[in-house]
Amino acid sequence: MMLRPLLLSVSLAALFASATAGAAERTIFYCSNLLDIDTGKMLGETTIITEGKLIMEVRPGHMKEEDATKMATNIHNTPGLTCLPGLIDSHTHLTGETSPTGYTDQFRWNIADYAIRSTVYAQRTLQAGFTTVRNLGDGDNASISLRNAINAGIVPGPRIFTAGGAIGSTGGHADGTDGYRADLQGDPHAKDGIINGADEAWKAVRQHYKDGADLIKIMPSGGVLDESASVDNAQMTIEEIKAVVAAAHDYGFTVAAHAHGAEAIRRAVIGGVDSIEHGTFMDDADMKLMKEHGTWYVPTIIAGKYVEEKAKIPGYYPAQVAAKAAQVGPMIQATAGRAYKAGVKIAFGTDAAVYPHGENAREFVYMVDAGMPPLYVLQAATTHAAELLHKSDKLGRIKAGYFADVIAVKGNPLDDIKLMQKVSFVMKDGKIYKDNGNAVTPETQAQVTAPSVAQGEELLGY
Repeated sequence: MMLRPLLLSVSLAALFASATAGAAERTIFYCSNLLDIDTGKMLGETTIITEGKLIMEVRPGHMKEEDATKMATNIHNTPGLTCLPGLIDSHTHLTGETSPTGYTDQFRWNIADYAIRSTVYAQRTLQAGFTTVRNLGDGDNASISLRNAINAGIVPGPRIFTAGGAIGSTGGHADGTDGYRADLQGDPHAKDGIINGADEAWKAVRQHYKDGADLIKIMPSGGVLDESASVDNAQMTIEEIKAVVAAAHDYGFTVAAHAHGAEAIRRAVIGGVDSIEHGTFMDDADMKLMKEHGTWYVPTIIAGKYVEEKAKIPGYYPAQVAAKAAQVGPMIQATAGRAYKAGVKIAFGTDAAVYPHGENAREFVYMVDAGMPPLYVLQAATTHAAELLHKSDKLGRIKAGYFADVIAVKGNPLDDIKLMQKVSFVMKDGKIYKDNGNAVTPETQAQVTAPSVAQGEELLGY
């Protein structure tokens, strides 16, 4: 006779536990200032209400204590800081980092060595305020595994949209066997991202889809850090590029094109790519063509500056790499400035891995020095980059319905863009990863977000 009440109590307890577990946690976050990324206006004191991974509401001023405690599980404040949307780096390589030993490490390290190090690079990137990245090339699809681990909450890092391995031609910048002796070169095929002809282009894109990539990266020109002789020669035909783009767009992929040389840029734009990366030798005709086609430009000035500097150190790079680095470095910033003046659409990207991960925000300073206004370069890393990703409805703004990606700096970055190199607060998907300049670990997360009554009074009295 006691069975029904027992079953009822168990069922109610299970229902309550299920509802509690499924409820999204709400956090109230107070900004001393909020930069409207679209207009450049400072909005003063602002309350951001998040629910789970999303922004639920943005209100002017600070909420009353009784309203805040009723609405949210957590209350957080950043006194004296200016809030901005989480930043987006449109060109990274999180599974590696160049060094003087990099050309020999590839013969000693296993894929696991690169994968383990990638978790450190990912955390550095997130701590720098970059909550989203495009990863444009890796080895053995390590960035796909890194993305999955981050999404599962196993390791901290930015939201990753990855191209997996790059697609290019035999002997081109995507062919990782450049510089090897003959018996080690092998003959990479479409499965490895190396194509020769339109049919192989389709196969390579389909393999990327099968592997779980988010977008496609192609190499239609030479590059700096491979051991070939040319940085700017064209290495893919228009027909090959068109085939990659057609296949990619069938699968909902965008296509990013590594291209230094003017002819390679022309072919890539005519071929229908979504973005040109680097663009060092871009000429006026290329810029006009990019405007006509709506093609994005991702300059990566910091990479050019870095390789130019390192090329001056004897033995840091192989001789042919040093020669190319010395050629490209002085040009890339000037090209970016001309492209901006010409009205080419620009998204922020750095080629992280060419320089040490975590220093991404130095690019802002180089962009401003090239003649771009501070608001524009911040938009390049938020609204512009979100548009390039086709994620303008979820990324790049602090707005209801968007991902709860918020960073904060001390002062107004429109007055001093160097402040972007000193991010004090980082929230991604509604979770705090950096607070008061310090990394937040899982062990300290509860201390950061759970308010006491006294703390609530102090915050609301600010």
